[in-house]
Formats: sequence, structure tokens, C-alpha cells
Amino acid sequence: MNSVIPPLGIVSFAAVLTAVLILGTRENAQGKAKSLGWWWVLFLSLLAGASYTAAGWPFNVVPKLVMGDLVGFVGAMLPGLTLPGLALLLMAFLAWVKLTRRQVAVTGIILFYILAGAGGGLGTLAERLHAVAQNLAS
Repeated sequence: MNSVIPPLGIVSFAAVLTAVLILGTRENAQGKAKSLGWWWVLFLSLLAGASYTAAGWPFNVVPKLVMGDLVGFVGAMLPGLTLPGLALLLMAFLAWVKLTRRQVAVTGIILFYILAGAGGGLGTLAERLHAVAQNLAS
């Protein structure tokens, strides 16, 4: 059975999520739709991070640069800190530091990249989000 809506594709899905996050996190939304809430921004940024990973280039250029510098810096400052520890540290940062919705979106995308390399339960979460992004795009 053919669908009424053709498959969106993972690159288009990543582009749509990026547009929704950019436009939905504006402080003074003037259109019909209201600004996204904090939890929606976090969830959509995790899906965006998953779709960036699945889409590959050009969506993964900036997060890979940020992650390489961030992990290298943290590894130099705290040599015993592992990726799962860094992911939990970032989750605590998200929970208790007052951020704008746009900062939550960027932090959520970076968090996904940390989760993807963390392995264990956090890595499984990243794999599941990746699968959800793939299924929603097709």
C-alpha cells in the first residue's frame, strides 16, 4: 500500500527539525504557533541529534568539531572522567542550570553525541533515538 505522504528521508527530517528548533525557540514568537516548551525542545533536540548522526555530512560537521574539542578539553582537565560520566554531568547541567530554550536545543544535540559514544544504558538510549529518527523519516 502506498502512503499519501512520500517518505521524508533522514536529511529532510534533520532539516525540518533544525528549522522547528530555530523558529520554535525564538523568545518573541509572532506567528500562530507559540514557542516550544523546555521539554519539547529537549526531546526535539535529541531527535535532531539522532537525525544528524544518521544523515551524516553536512549535518555532523559542527557537532563533531565541538565534540572533539569538548572531549579533548575535559580529558586534559579531568583524565579519569569517562564519556558516561560526562553525559551524566551534562544531564545534571541541563536539570539545574537556567538556560534559554535555544541553549537547551544546542546542549541537547551535543548531549546526543556524547551519549552515542558512551555505551551502556546511555548508548542504548542514543541508539533508540537514532532508530526513532530513522522510522519517522521513512
